[in-house]
Amino acid sequence: MSALFTPLSLGPFSVPNRIAIAPMCQYSADDGCASIWHLQQIMQYAMSGAGLVMLEATGVERRGRISHGCLGLYSDANEAALARVMKEARAVAIPGTRFGIQIGHAGRKASTQRPWEGRIGLSAGEDPWPTVAPSAIPFAKGYDTPAALDDAGLLTVKAAFVQAAVRAERLGFDVIELHSTHGYLLDEFLSPHANRRTDGYGGDRAARMRFPLEVAEAVRGAVSKNVVVGARITGTDWTDDGWSPEDAGVYATELKARGIGYACVSSGGVVTGVNIPSGPGYQVGLAAHVKRASGIVTRAVGHIVTADQANTIVEKGEADMVALARAILDNPRWVWHAADKLKAKIDYPPQYQRIAPSLWKGAAWARPEDFA
Repeated sequence: MSALFTPLSLGPFSVPNRIAIAPMCQYSADDGCASIWHLQQIMQYAMSGAGLVMLEATGVERRGRISHGCLGLYSDANEAALARVMKEARAVAIPGTRFGIQIGHAGRKASTQRPWEGRIGLSAGEDPWPTVAPSAIPFAKGYDTPAALDDAGLLTVKAAFVQAAVRAERLGFDVIELHSTHGYLLDEFLSPHANRRTDGYGGDRAARMRFPLEVAEAVRGAVSKNVVVGARITGTDWTDDGWSPEDAGVYATELKARGIGYACVSSGGVVTGVNIPSGPGYQVGLAAHVKRASGIVTRAVGHIVTADQANTIVEKGEADMVALARAILDNPRWVWHAADKLKAKIDYPPQYQRIAPSLWKGAAWARPEDFA
């Protein structure tokens, strides 16, 4: 069997293959409540064949949303709306599929427009809200200057992560992922570009890691051992004087020591104007470094497009899993086609079994890659 389609143990359970659907913001919620858009989206994911389906970045408090359209898990209404969506998604899910949710706080990158509206900070007429961060440094021109979190504010944010995690477990999620990359709040604490604090939460690397690690420890302690708590982390800021791959390895080691079950390694997002050498699998080397340095279960993400590419990453031991984002948006049946390509067996919903290659000879030519 191909490496990509072998099971992976994640602590208390296993996932049926090494493919995850990456958390992708849909900007389609109503005050944090999942909408009919989420219903169709997550039901598609549930039938995709991916071993792990991750829901999008979900705000742990109202001010922690990126935009007005971002999913949240800070109210009873949020929880009830997501419960309805997940009930329907599980009803159509391929057997063995595991579901996870990414919880986070946007920090100084909160209170912004949706991407198709411009993505800059909300204007006075767009119902903006005050933002918070480790230090009072705006993300970029057009963004609000955040308030630096004081001790009470740190406790409030930590409690917000805990309550969201408790809600997530009530909703039956197998995995809770801490959003600690892309320049959002936990990542802001880690990066010297955003954290200029002079108290115990700023300065050297150990001090900058302190608050994110406290949050990780609090979340891990708030949910049962039946739930895997993971983290999406930054492999590099892509600057000479920022967060580095070495820092990421140390951070992953500390997360693992606190019971965090895996690290998904992404990069960038904390500062603008940097040169990111994006291309096929451009972040895989970062995941491989984190895996070697920490021994934590590692997931690679970023421009992973083809079945052979994904399989090679796992086969070579560069990462234990791969996460797909745009590839799944472009082709929700990517996993089915990858299984055909790699000669792996995968369950189809019975309503769709007629498209299996053994039953439909057109499968030999009706593949998206043949139309490239």
